[in-house]
Amino acid sequence: MTRSTLLGSVVFLAAGTSFAGDGGGAEGEPSKLLVYVGTYTGGENKGIHLLDLDLATGALSNPRLAGEAVNPTFLAIHPGRKFLYAVSEIGTLGGKKTGGVSAFSIDPKSGGLTPLNQQPSEGAGPCHLVVDKAGKNVLVANYGGGSVAVLPIQEDGKLAPPSSSIQHTGSSVNASRQKEPHAHSINLDAANKFAFAADLGLDKVLVYKFDAAKGRIEPNDPPHASVAPGSGPRHFAFHPDGKHAYVINEILSTLTAFAYDAAKGELKELQTLTTLPADAKAGNSTAEVVVSPDGNFVFGSNRGHDSIAIFSVDAATGKLSPAGHASTQGKSPRNFNVDPTGKYLLAANQGSDSIVVFKIDPKTGALTPTGSTAKISKPVCLRFLPAAE
Repeated sequence: MTRSTLLGSVVFLAAGTSFAGDGGGAEGEPSKLLVYVGTYTGGENKGIHLLDLDLATGALSNPRLAGEAVNPTFLAIHPGRKFLYAVSEIGTLGGKKTGGVSAFSIDPKSGGLTPLNQQPSEGAGPCHLVVDKAGKNVLVANYGGGSVAVLPIQEDGKLAPPSSSIQHTGSSVNASRQKEPHAHSINLDAANKFAFAADLGLDKVLVYKFDAAKGRIEPNDPPHASVAPGSGPRHFAFHPDGKHAYVINEILSTLTAFAYDAAKGELKELQTLTTLPADAKAGNSTAEVVVSPDGNFVFGSNRGHDSIAIFSVDAATGKLSPAGHASTQGKSPRNFNVDPTGKYLLAANQGSDSIVVFKIDPKTGALTPTGSTAKISKPVCLRFLPAAE
């Protein structure tokens, strides 16, 4: 990923997030969601924005500023829903050449954000983070630094200094993109026992044993799963069954399916498919991969072709079958995601400063624009929370 591709992405709460007890919609679902938007700042853009998504219509409200920060690009929400964390893509912090991770408290009524504190990410160019399922730590991936780190969360939501970090080493075959490690994402399995770091520079998904109580990571045995040389693995997603996982490969525009052994933390490749139609022109790169909450579909984004690739999932094997493409109605969709009810997919087009809402056909996975869009400068990441009723 070059610096020019660090300009827009979309992410949401994990698939399968429960809304029970939130009130509002059918079966305990809320009638609307808050959508937090991480951005690259500059000019009139001051930080993290907030929109409302109407779950009945798929309509987005006009954006409003939730909290000011410098380059709060990728976001993660604490499972207790009281705190939000953001990577801070800044050049230095505390006199060190490192990016940061910032903590915010969430106002339960307005959704507004109040800064709590900031800690170093232990590497340059932090690009992805996640809160562990126990709500005790933030795990962060540093693209520029080629490293991953763990930051403990205190009772008041503030972050403690990093308690564990690992520097990746090595390279791969693409001389312009893979001369060094580039940790591009960090994810956890359902049991909160293993962490997975897709490293674009190494053509590996590195696997770490994770101790939430101690805030520690250490290499697993086996320590990684490999993809084809030159692929450039970027983002990673588990299937709701916990037995399969998928990584999208930025450089070669492919998607790799894995079988997952939850006891060993081991990934075994099942297949690798292109994300592009046969007549696609050169110059594409991929970005995000998301599994639908029901597990029936996997979606991946193409930048250049400017589309969402749709795949159906074989429930027995976890393998994928191509099911079409949908234009994102804009340029360079770095990220996107499916809302936790499974009704809508939102795509953030970094090249056209837009967020576009699509309705998902539950039988085919086909995407139909709802007609609702929002204009936000350099949208990088979206996270959902149920709105106060």
